Amino acid sequence: MLAVPKPVTGLRKEALAMPSLHIGVFISSATQEPLKDTPYGDLENYELADFLTAWSDLHREALATVTQRIHPTAFVHPSAIIGDDVIIGPNVRVHEFSTVRKGSVLCAGASVGFNCEVTKSFVGENTVLGHRIGINHTLVGTDAHLSAGVSVAAISMWSDDLRRPDREIIMRAPGGIYRCGTAQFGAVIGDRVQTGSSIGLGPGVAIGRDSRISSGVTLAGRAIPDHSVLSAPHTADTHVRIRPQRGRP
Repeated sequence: MLAVPKPVTGLRKEALAMPSLHIGVFISSATQEPLKDTPYGDLENYELADFLTAWSDLHREALATVTQRIHPTAFVHPSAIIGDDVIIGPNVRVHEFSTVRKGSVLCAGASVGFNCEVTKSFVGENTVLGHRIGINHTLVGTDAHLSAGVSVAAISMWSDDLRRPDREIIMRAPGGIYRCGTAQFGAVIGDRVQTGSSIGLGPGVAIGRDSRISSGVTLAGRAIPDHSVLSAPHTADTHVRIRPQRGRP
């Protein structure tokens, strides 16, 4: 279950009735070099809204701290595209035709599969992104596994112009409505979460640790507790029958 809310500072002082979503309830901080001594090594101590509103500044601080933006033990396929402000840790693998851009972080041992797009996202240690994964303004915990075709949207469809989003992302959380303080936020996907394929998440989703998401699920604007199992209605309604074989004994 989600932890008891803790007192915080910053954005939430303006809305004391708002529930707390502490990042440490969902995901772990970076524990290995070069990120452990950056703000990403303290990630789990942030209130979610406070981190999201300060993310760009915190990433610049991390860039100023690391001595090597791309660790020498990392493998980046020649066809992959890596942004100038991306940080890639040891033993990371980025496979064919994938793009990692705009303030993203790949922690030690993370794997980005074929034809993925990672934009301003944090991918935790030893997490696997399968092929054709698209995540945007998203935090993924350690030892998670996202299968093929998982997409995380970060912009509300109710913005007047999706090229310039202006609608704050909000979500339902234990205790009430949670304001994320930003117009761009996809999801927090907890440690050891595993997914099926063809899944659409966000904007404004928080998935608790050790949860399972079945293929075909679509979810936005909601916090989910640890150890949850999410399935789409059509998955339970699937029927199997034997097709008649004409002209065969």
